[in-house]
Amino acid sequence: MIQSLRLFNKLLGDDKRESVNKINPKKLLNSKWTAVNPVVKEKHFLVTELEFDEDGDVVHCLIEAVISNRSEPINWMELKNNDSWLQGWK
Repeated sequence: MIQSLRLFNKLLGDDKRESVNKINPKKLLNSKWTAVNPVVKEKHFLVTELEFDEDGDVVHCLIEAVISNRSEPINWMELKNNDSWLQGWK
């Protein structure tokens, strides 16, 4: 019963757990990401810099486009959004 309810919710798009990338901040450095909506043909990215505060929270995250080597800071929490980012290179 529970499995059929999950499948039903997934088909309707109501399963919110499926729309969030699970990220461990300590494994974020050198991780690969694909932009869902690429801009200027920049689709594939690498996390190239990470800084943590004394509590272990991410305070700085830099991503670099593979095709152009252009870097930009990003709030690492944005990478959790499946509507914008996919884990790995797709």
